[in-house]
Amino acid sequence: MISSLSRPVPKSLLAVAFLVGLAVVLPLLYLVLRAAQAEPQQLLEIVLRERNLRLLANTVALLLGVIVLTTLLALPLAWITSRSDLRGKRLWTVLLVLPLAVPGYVGVFGFFGATGANGWLEDLLGFPWPRPTGYLGALGILTLFTYPYLFLNLRAALLGLDSGLEESARSLGYRNFEIFWRVVLPQLRPALYAGWLLIGLHVLGDFGVVSLVRFETFSYAIYLQYSASFDRVYAAWLSLMLILLTGSLLWLEARLLKNLSLSRVGLGSARRQNPIPLGRWRLPSLALMGVPLVGALVVPLTSIVYWTVQFPNDYVNGLPGILEALRNSVQAAAPAALVAALLALPLAYLGVRYPSRLSRLLERTAYIGYATPPLAFALALIFFSLRGVPFLYQTLTLLVLALALHFLAEAIGPIRSALYQAPPRLEEAARSLGYKPLQAFLRATFPLLRRGVLASMALVFLSAVKELPLTFLLAPVGYSTLSTRIWGYTSEAMFAEAAPFALLIVLFSAGLVGLLLTQERR
Repeated sequence: MISSLSRPVPKSLLAVAFLVGLAVVLPLLYLVLRAAQAEPQQLLEIVLRERNLRLLANTVALLLGVIVLTTLLALPLAWITSRSDLRGKRLWTVLLVLPLAVPGYVGVFGFFGATGANGWLEDLLGFPWPRPTGYLGALGILTLFTYPYLFLNLRAALLGLDSGLEESARSLGYRNFEIFWRVVLPQLRPALYAGWLLIGLHVLGDFGVVSLVRFETFSYAIYLQYSASFDRVYAAWLSLMLILLTGSLLWLEARLLKNLSLSRVGLGSARRQNPIPLGRWRLPSLALMGVPLVGALVVPLTSIVYWTVQFPNDYVNGLPGILEALRNSVQAAAPAALVAALLALPLAYLGVRYPSRLSRLLERTAYIGYATPPLAFALALIFFSLRGVPFLYQTLTLLVLALALHFLAEAIGPIRSALYQAPPRLEEAARSLGYKPLQAFLRATFPLLRRGVLASMALVFLSAVKELPLTFLLAPVGYSTLSTRIWGYTSEAMFAEAAPFALLIVLFSAGLVGLLLTQERR
């Protein structure tokens, strides 16, 4: 088979890939340099602050709490929708994944708009329901809006298990619970680790939820330190502490997966599992599925409708502001999606057509920006732009670059998948006809990548529309988007003003869930 693997890597392609990797890593390196500016005495005082231990305890407690609760919720839901005799399992799966379409800060708006004085629960119950605040508020809301990451991984793993192992265990006299604990659960470890990692990264990087419920974690403390105290050195050290915590999570996941092998060793194809009757557990199963649907869908959507109906005339007068926020969101997200796709192309092409340690390393640099908590990434870009390129500070260009670099990892996946399906022989044939490498790529391969490129742009666009921390810190002065308007109004308990922005962001985010489900069916 003729392949580009037989030729050396083009230097121009390698140079572009290096520049893309440098664009992701350089701001983080500058963050380290900024933190290193502290004097020895100042550094000792910063590191040994009692507040740091409190922030670490709060962040770790929230992380572990969300992981435990999402597991207790996602694991039985994944089993019910994949292994039981429940009717309409595909519909239930779609409904249980839909909370991904609701950003966490919109979830806070939904609960705040329903609870407390003048909330719609007071009209319904006759007394105000207490608002979810502090640790328990952050724990509950983050659980409701992050469990689908684990649910999707576990459901896919359960559908792919070979039922022959369970039948063998049953023939040896094991009961159903013992079979699940000893046979099924160990095979779910990769799915658990992957889901926990996604949830952990989300919790560590979350700013909207913890800031609205007033629970101080590293992310919230970084924002307060930067915006209120103006202590940039301490803010840089808090960012590095958060990055270290994130890196520990990535290291732990890689360590747990090391030398793990769960593939079949016998001959023949895997057996399909017969649906297991729910019996007396049918009603409890339906009740369990109702918990996330009510908390993550019914409550936010009801709050949006309630506050929209309460003050319909206000939205007519405020229509210019709503349209301005929508235009600003699209104005930042659309070019960010395009830039991310353009930056992802050379990294994905290098990794697929010229696989090596170097190409894998360059491709992994894209995931550094994605794994870095948004507030820390924004702070790094602020420090870098102020010293390196001050004309970019607080400009739309810097915001677009930040969104593109942060979500670059999302853009690589669909393009890489499309490249694997594009035969390298087409490019070789074009080269043999006298076309230069770039011309051969554009004429022979790029037309086959259009679907992957569009999918990557859609993913980045929708993620950029929902993004709050990067937009909040890097947007030009007075530049408000849908996400910043929701956060600002909700923090001031102005729920009627926040309702139309929340509705628009949910409609945009629903497209992401539709795209995920489309990819799953494929």
